[in-house]
Amino acid sequence: MAIKSTIFKAALQIADMDRALYADHALTLARHPSETDERLMARVLAFALNVPADDHDGALVFARGLSDGDEPDLWQHSLAGVLRHWIEVGQPADERRITRACARAERVSLYCYAASVPIWWAAMAPKLARLRNLQVWQLPAAESQALAGLAERSMQLQVTVQEGQIWVGNQTDSVQLHLQSLQAPAT
Repeated sequence: MAIKSTIFKAALQIADMDRALYADHALTLARHPSETDERLMARVLAFALNVPADDHDGALVFARGLSDGDEPDLWQHSLAGVLRHWIEVGQPADERRITRACARAERVSLYCYAASVPIWWAAMAPKLARLRNLQVWQLPAAESQALAGLAERSMQLQVTVQEGQIWVGNQTDSVQLHLQSLQAPAT
């Protein structure tokens, strides 16, 4: 018998002053049996940093991710069905997955974490450099582990973004995050 996903609930308050976005979201997250708290919280962070101010051009939603190789962790489709934004979390082993995503979506964002990111990126950067709609972010390993420490089955999280600085906190703890851009989309 297969192990089932664990359900997490998050009441997420976002105050993103850089985008003038202030919103509350009630998230239900399924954590795949092979997924860590670190990856789960990286998905929550990716949601908070990319959720649109309104759903007039489609909502940002959690996809099947680890459960389905053809879907990202999050995506946004326009109301007309156009794939606007494809968001991956982690370090894809095969650059073809990201290349296919860039061909399908208007924008692709990749959020990497873990101590092995510099080694992975050294091998991947030349293969992904030509992708003009790809943005790659690195969350330093110590910070992603601190973020994982906020994971609970029922969470109340506040995400504050101001002048590129990110703080994520709950009722008792707070973590400051410093995302580093590894690749920006071509303008």
